[in-house]
Amino acid sequence: MPHAVVSVVPQPVAARPVALSYRTDDTGGRDHPVIPYPSWLHPGDTSWQLTAATLVGLMSLPGIAVLYSGLVQKKWAVNTMLMAFTGFSLVLIVWVLWGFNMSFGHPIHLGPGILGSFLGRPGPVTQHAAEQGRAHIPLLKGLMPPFRFPHSALVYFQFVFAAITPLLFLGSVLGRIRIKVWLIFVPLWSTFAYSVNAFLLWGGGFWAQKGALDYSGGYVIHLAAGTTGFVAAAMIGPRLKRDRDHAVPHNLLFVALGAGILWLGWNGFNGGDPYFAGSDAASAVLNTNLAAAAALLGWVVMDMLGKEKKPTFLGAVNGMIVGLVGITPAAGFVDGTGAIIIGLVESVVIWFAWNYLPKIRPFNKVDDALGVVYTHGMAGLLGGLLTGMLADPRMIEYIGLGKTPSSSGSGLLYGHPGEVVVQLLAGLTIIAWDALVTFVILRVIKIFMPLRMTDAELEIGDLAVHGEEAYPRETLLERVSSSAMTHHDSDVLPEPMGGEA
Repeated sequence: MPHAVVSVVPQPVAARPVALSYRTDDTGGRDHPVIPYPSWLHPGDTSWQLTAATLVGLMSLPGIAVLYSGLVQKKWAVNTMLMAFTGFSLVLIVWVLWGFNMSFGHPIHLGPGILGSFLGRPGPVTQHAAEQGRAHIPLLKGLMPPFRFPHSALVYFQFVFAAITPLLFLGSVLGRIRIKVWLIFVPLWSTFAYSVNAFLLWGGGFWAQKGALDYSGGYVIHLAAGTTGFVAAAMIGPRLKRDRDHAVPHNLLFVALGAGILWLGWNGFNGGDPYFAGSDAASAVLNTNLAAAAALLGWVVMDMLGKEKKPTFLGAVNGMIVGLVGITPAAGFVDGTGAIIIGLVESVVIWFAWNYLPKIRPFNKVDDALGVVYTHGMAGLLGGLLTGMLADPRMIEYIGLGKTPSSSGSGLLYGHPGEVVVQLLAGLTIIAWDALVTFVILRVIKIFMPLRMTDAELEIGDLAVHGEEAYPRETLLERVSSSAMTHHDSDVLPEPMGGEA
């Protein structure tokens, strides 16, 4: 049997001595060094956390990039992909330099009450201890079991949630927002809107202390995205009238690919949020898929009963998305029956909103390009309220030991009607704060530059804005140089050397 021999060589302080273990072979010779796990680290929890984070990351890249690129006109496919990739990158830099600690760090004490539990103290998480030390959220200490994975796993897991949020509300302003405005807006919004949302509900802030339930981001992510997208679309202005009248997806195969990545990526979205690879994580994954399936089928049936009497693939995708959004705040708090109910209720309610609200104010005055206010904003709020009704106290998120009580949610149907009120007030807080922050940031940016592209750029699209096309046209003049081909009939292939075959 191989055995380990520990070797520690004293060094000056500046040299930072490291204790290494070495695996030895049967002859006693040294093989490769082995770094043991810290005593607190659990390989299963760590592996699942990193896997779940990667699944959520795939929802953004390529998921949303491909989905949205397929939904827009082909002249905006490059612009859509570029903004998705740059938005993802911008949030990562903001997140590790100050955003994570604003969302999950020690609170800034601005005053009594809500002012003392509104935001975390900004600071970087790039130091060696921040990356390799044990994960922790200061305000949740003692309220849940200690984490069993490194802090860097927590930072990255929460980053992919922060990154997908701007990419979601990108769908509201596609086809007219200037790329320069996007590059400025995303870091500012992530700092002043998203970080506050996350701290209030996930980082132990005010609404977390009041018992608000948002399992995986129905409010922090989806309600925020719908609110921000709607306000931004109103302030930036509409697309060209012709583009609004003929807003037909240019590639449904891309839509199918992106939607499929979103659906399966959501397993990491909801399955990773208990922070432990346990029974609640597995329950959340199953509930996520139940709600998505029920909502997809519900939307298809509503399409068949509606005015057109035809089921559509785009309708099915909308149903899938609202089901996924609706179950997000509830995934580990409800049982399977509750998940199916959420999917069906979401599909029916949002179907009516999608088909009838665009005819009335203020929705008929705002060009929300992909309807994010419906599929994410309204669906997220409705999901949060349904969580307040259907949360089952027998669904245990964390099993308590000693002084730490078991953690679960309990809704209206289980004797706690006050939970619905808390959910409503928390949702209204997100709407009010994000609308205000979005308005202020865009008003300031507008002082220095227009928010909307010029009409000339809007006419042409990607080629005018980026000098690229998703589907370049290979005409004769693009395939050959004018110096080599001087006659109009020069596209005739020359005979092979040696004459005819």
